[in-house]
Amino acid sequence: MGVRRAAKGVGDFLIEMVGEAVAEVILSLLACALLGCLALIAYLSWSFSPRFTIAGAGLLSFFLAHGAWQTFCTPMKGRRRGLAALTAVGFTVAAMTGLFLLLYATGCDCL
Repeated sequence: MGVRRAAKGVGDFLIEMVGEAVAEVILSLLACALLGCLALIAYLSWSFSPRFTIAGAGLLSFFLAHGAWQTFCTPMKGRRRGLAALTAVGFTVAAMTGLFLLLYATGCDCL
């Protein structure tokens, strides 16, 4: 009985270890692909029109700053509506994407 339980425990451990290694590889590749796409978008937009690129970056910064303000500084009195909800969700998605890139893309060899 003890041998079967030990064999099952070792098997479960190996399956979990291989699953984590595969998930780590997939997340790293996804982060490198996302980083490459962001660099390509920046390059193509700059080659199309530097003025529009700077204006777009400024508008995106204002959008994210408003979302951060709505997320962290505004007291919750009820549900957010309209632009406030949109900017708060946009900021949250951008923050999670940035965290994802910070954790995975900086550790890959694509940089």
